[in-house]
Amino acid sequence: MHRIVSKCQLSPNVTRLDLEAPRIAAIRKAGQFVIVRKEEGSERIPLTIADADAAIGTIALVIQSVGKSTHELVELNLGDSILDISGPLGVPTELIESGHALCIGGGVGTAVVHPIVQELHQRNVTVISVIGGRSKEWIIFENELKKLGEVVVCTDDGSHGLKGFVTDAARKILSTHPIDIVYAVGPVPMMRAVAELTRSLKIHTIVSLNPVMVDGTGMCGGCRVEIGGETKFACVDGPEFDGHLVDFDLLADRLSTYRQQETEARSRHTCRTEVNL
Repeated sequence: MHRIVSKCQLSPNVTRLDLEAPRIAAIRKAGQFVIVRKEEGSERIPLTIADADAAIGTIALVIQSVGKSTHELVELNLGDSILDISGPLGVPTELIESGHALCIGGGVGTAVVHPIVQELHQRNVTVISVIGGRSKEWIIFENELKKLGEVVVCTDDGSHGLKGFVTDAARKILSTHPIDIVYAVGPVPMMRAVAELTRSLKIHTIVSLNPVMVDGTGMCGGCRVEIGGETKFACVDGPEFDGHLVDFDLLADRLSTYRQQETEARSRHTCRTEVNL
């Protein structure tokens, strides 16, 4: 069992849970994730390790409430426990040893960017982070990233930082700064737009993919993605890949595979919750 030692709301539908997981906290690296199971019979949910404290043995999971299972997780309270946390899984982020990096996070993807920026900062890489959201209340990890380098904030409505998309700010930075590598994490359209922006500039770009995952070992094949014309499994070959090689059309299609079933499951969960209230 993994006890929740801290819980906070980061944005209207994004929650941070800090849990006891000492062995994972001691060895996790940027880019890796865990698969959690709330209780016996629950769905297995892949979540990025957004932060960790090896000294006290905790990891931070950032959860976007979009379906039944994620709603059940964020309904847990301080002191409650999660049954299983498997990990760390996945291939650690490809990190440069020196130079300049541009890290771009859209929405909850900013939580995935955070550990990447942490490790780059530890290597004395100069990092500019561009993070975005619909409005000010949807911006997360801004203060944490400001401790690690320059941060540019973008909001769709201009309520905080620059008005516009993260790609607008990225385009300007790429034209005025010597960037050696770009890391982009967020919605598929955003990562695709960043990859297209950097392709002509021939700047190596890494994106983090989140297709449907089940077992986290590559056995089920649910997380298949196409990279440079080859089939890869995000759970064991990724989740990070060269953005210029990703088949984003296929990725978007796979992400929508179970949308109807998830909507129905969430509706049933909401009805049960209301009855209990």
